Amino acid sequence: MQSFDPSAVDLDGFLREIRELSREIEDDLGEEDILHLQKMERWGRACTVAGAALAGLAPNPLSAGLLAIGRSTRWLLMHHVGHRGYDRVPNVPPRYTSKVFARGKRRFLDWADWQIPEAWIYEHNVLHHSHTGEDGDPDLIERNSEALRAMNLPRPVRHLAMAALSLTWRFSYYAPNTLRTWRNRGRRDDGDTHDRELWLSCYAPYALLHFGLFPALYLPFGPWAAFSALCNQLGAELLCNLHTFIVVGPNHTGDDLYRFEGKSRSKAEFVMRQVIGSVNYRTGGDLNDFLHLFLNYQIEHHLFPDVPMRQYQKVQPRVRALCEKYGIPYLEEGVLKRVRKMWAVAIGDAKMLRMA
Repeated sequence: MQSFDPSAVDLDGFLREIRELSREIEDDLGEEDILHLQKMERWGRACTVAGAALAGLAPNPLSAGLLAIGRSTRWLLMHHVGHRGYDRVPNVPPRYTSKVFARGKRRFLDWADWQIPEAWIYEHNVLHHSHTGEDGDPDLIERNSEALRAMNLPRPVRHLAMAALSLTWRFSYYAPNTLRTWRNRGRRDDGDTHDRELWLSCYAPYALLHFGLFPALYLPFGPWAAFSALCNQLGAELLCNLHTFIVVGPNHTGDDLYRFEGKSRSKAEFVMRQVIGSVNYRTGGDLNDFLHLFLNYQIEHHLFPDVPMRQYQKVQPRVRALCEKYGIPYLEEGVLKRVRKMWAVAIGDAKMLRMA
């Protein structure tokens, strides 16, 4: 990666072939994409139902784990549906389109998470995807962890801080930051208004639903059942945070990935940046991809952000071959190895590459 010289690459040729591949994806959209999405949804719902069935017996890791996977699956659906991945699929049910899924009254039916869906869409789909690896990227971990490194804390304390973040990040980082970027588009931050809305629209509804209503459903079976359900929901919350942190955090962070100064000068350069600023995890197979929330196709996702999950499985070998053809670095490593690289950057043991 250190020796990569983009000036030696035929970026216009690469862009041309990526656009041709995009047209092929468009022509291939169909019922199989919808059936695949529904299968992923069924797997998640099955985990939720099984976890709920075991939740009232006693505090146990099996129930917490199943509930966590069910919750992470809703994230998977929100990510790909919210990206308009299924909007152009012929005969797609309206509930799987970006204008309906998790919108309005369907918010807690489709994606009962800490974030407001519209805030997440703006922060992620608009800002992150338009400014990947730039200072305008709200999810640039190396920049967001500057305060941790600046405090000059002992390394064990920095590790503990990162561990705490990994177990709470949807609550402690993502909900407040997505809300702030959404509400303060081009405006000065109003801290008091932000805090009120954060508690009333994010924290309170989520806590009441998962830690109030859910255990209350077990009260007819006795106090122990309700207490067990609460414990398992709290365990699921920690595990869901950890799971999503592991598959989301390392996508664009590591000492072999680039940060960029300024905006791209052309569409061709922008497309090249999506590749060298992203990394894939191990790909292939519905179960493997489901457990990675289909975020293991991060390079393909940044090249084609608005296509169904199944299409990433189909085009990944061709994208990799195109990168090899044009001499553009294409990274794919196991997710745990990528976590270690992201962690090293966050605590100051490593630095990302820079490209002017």
